[in-house]
Amino acid sequence: MMYQVIEMYGDNEPWWFFEGWKDDIIGRHQFNNLKDALLFYNNRLAELKATHEVYKNHSGYLSAFWDRDDDRWCEECEDYLQQYFGLLLLKDDQVINQISKDIVPVPITNLKNYRCCKINYKNNAQ
Repeated sequence: MMYQVIEMYGDNEPWWFFEGWKDDIIGRHQFNNLKDALLFYNNRLAELKATHEVYKNHSGYLSAFWDRDDDRWCEECEDYLQQYFGLLLLKDDQVINQISKDIVPVPITNLKNYRCCKINYKNNAQ
């Protein structure tokens, strides 16, 4: 049993798990026990909250941070895309919905084979 704290930076909030989401990983930290993983996660969470304008938490231990002026131009969708820092606490590379006496990891099954910026809204609206 291993716990991972994953740090990400990219176009999507970390809970979407679009295909290729692992390409946005900028840090991966392994822990043998939940106590050490939570300590690291909570310390990093506090640091990121202090240095970013906006913070949002999704079910479990999936957090996103961003600054409104941190974006990049996307040629495919001809628009600016918000950039997010993500912080995830996983157990055996699976999402943890809630910490309790019996931690039940949830498989990452939300994988999509597209990224939001590739959707052509003009063609879909016709």
